[in-house]
Order: sequence, then structure tokens, then C-alpha cells
Amino acid sequence: MPYLGQAAYFELAVFESLAGAVATAPNLAAREGLSAAAGRALSKHHGLIQEIRRRGGEPAVEMTPFAPALDLYRQKTTGADWHEVLLSCYLTGGLLDDFFIRLSDGLPGDVGPRIAKLLGEDAGTEVLVHELKVAINADPTLGSRLAMWGRRLVGDTLLVARSAMALSAASGTEESRIEPVFTELIAAHTRRMDGLGLTA
Repeated sequence: MPYLGQAAYFELAVFESLAGAVATAPNLAAREGLSAAAGRALSKHHGLIQEIRRRGGEPAVEMTPFAPALDLYRQKTTGADWHEVLLSCYLTGGLLDDFFIRLSDGLPGDVGPRIAKLLGEDAGTEVLVHELKVAINADPTLGSRLAMWGRRLVGDTLLVARSAMALSAASGTEESRIEPVFTELIAAHTRRMDGLGLTA
């Protein structure tokens, strides 16, 4: 339940961030693409909520303990402008989806495969990548600023992942089994940054 509550609240936060980016998007194409991405995040949230209810839990009760820390994390990683918001959604969403997928291996029964499939669904981030690449190519100084922002994001996001890992460790998951995941997360983050032409 701690895993499901934290993951569900995180997906809700991703939805809210993407929905905010929709409102300030500079053109209709971006708004349409971002709204689709927001819808996918909301779908993941609903899937996790259903899993909580399937196991006899109340979603609000299970999510509430994680709200303060994740709200603070979101404040730190929101970004100062539209492009920083897009990069935040892309990098933090990808990092924590990857992490929760890997952590799902330790869930009992068939819960893990169901959650891994849900979180592994297409996030619709192509629009974020497109908008960021266009902006970076048009303004090299923006690329430098976003590269610095991306480096800050990975640090804050790995702290959140460590918090989730601590909860799993309390449930019997050894840190030695989780530690290699962080190496993979950083490698995936580097690939995302490289794909944008940014230095990780």
C-alpha cells in the first residue's frame, strides 16, 4: 500500500504539472499534444487508484502520507518558465516511472506485472521533446540553462526515489537489490538529456 499510495500521488502530480503546461502553451499543436500527455498521466493515476481499491484500501488515505514530501518536491522541480516545466515533466516523469516499474518487481502476486505494464505505457512525451528541441535549436543560451536545470532535477528526483526505496526496505527489500537500479536510472536520464542535445 505505501508503494501504491506514493506512486498514485506522483502520477497525479505529473498530471497537474502537464495540465498547467497546457494552459501556458504558445500554440494549439503544443496544447493538444500536452493535453494528451496529461491524459495518459491521469490514466496511470486512475489505474493505481483501482489497484488500491482492489486491495481494500481508500486512495485518499493511502496517498495522504506522501503528499507533503511530494508537494515540496514538485515545488522544487516545477521550473521558472514554460520550457523548464516541460523539461521537469519529461525528466522527472521518466525517472520516477522507471523507478516505480523496477520497484514493482518486489510486489506480491500478480500486482507487480500489472503495475509495470500500467506505468510502462506510452507517456506521450514526444510533444515535450519536440518543443524543447525546437526551442533549444533556436536559442543556444536556453540549452545551457536547461542543461543546468536538468542536472538539478536528477538530484532532487533521486532523493524521492531513495525515499520510496526506504519504504520498500522496511517491507523486506534489500538495498543491495535496489542499488543497481539507481545506476540504470542515471543512465536513462543521461540518454534523455543526450536526446535533447543537453549535457547531463
